[in-house]
Amino acid sequence: MRDLKVTAVEGNLQRLDGGAMFGNAPRTVWEKWITPDSLGRIPLNCRSMLLECDEQKILCETGIGNFFEPKLAERFGVVDSGHRLIENLTQLGIDHSEIDFVILSHLHFDHAGGLLPSWKDRHSGGDHLLFPKAKYVVSRTAFDRAKSPHPRDRASFIPELPDLLERSGRLLLINDCDRSENLPSFISFRYSHGHTPGHMHTVAHAKGKSIVFAGDLIPGKAWVHLPITMGYDRFAEQVIDEKKTFYETFANEDSWVFFTHDSMCAMSKIRLNSAKKFEPYADVELPVRFTL
Repeated sequence: MRDLKVTAVEGNLQRLDGGAMFGNAPRTVWEKWITPDSLGRIPLNCRSMLLECDEQKILCETGIGNFFEPKLAERFGVVDSGHRLIENLTQLGIDHSEIDFVILSHLHFDHAGGLLPSWKDRHSGGDHLLFPKAKYVVSRTAFDRAKSPHPRDRASFIPELPDLLERSGRLLLINDCDRSENLPSFISFRYSHGHTPGHMHTVAHAKGKSIVFAGDLIPGKAWVHLPITMGYDRFAEQVIDEKKTFYETFANEDSWVFFTHDSMCAMSKIRLNSAKKFEPYADVELPVRFTL
């Protein structure tokens, strides 16, 4: 295997209520980690992880994009115009048509909305999916959830997206297994279900090291602390148990944990400190482009 290049590619930014993002943690605790604005919202990135190896380009996540109509964009705190992910890929010299695989941890709009063109393009008849060559990779369980969401999380999905994915002819559903023969051998998967059913975490391996896309199991550094969960999670206690299992595998010096929502830090390593608490260290701030 040749070198594996890893790049953090920023998508559109978002601001959401800090209380919702930190579940039952009181504001007096979480505002020490992230400063809220006057409306109590905190800044969140929607960051994708680009993997390049042997002329293949694999994109983990597409962020929130800019598919919302202006009124909904304001409601959900989308603060950028245009489609930043596509723009930032272009700045790297990569057109979205060159991507071979788009791996989606789950189909909430802030992780899959970037599959869609910007609202102005959609409004003028551009209701199609971007990344025209790519196979769209998602777990079957997550896909089924998107097709038949629970009333509690229905608003987190894009109603037309499952049909668009199916009609593309390039949807690759993973049956909650650790590998797929359709993907390069350096890619494997782990799963969690406390945030949403079938949440799929991409793990890339190279030269005895690994990098794992944490998704919404661990949105950023502040959520590494074991008891910290989100109000958006289905089952907070299950998330905590899944994080503990996650750390048993990836809390070591050879594993990087990639954060999609942290506004400052793209990835860290994780360790158990002297107080027997898990903590991030060796933080990597933006921009990020390196060889694993």
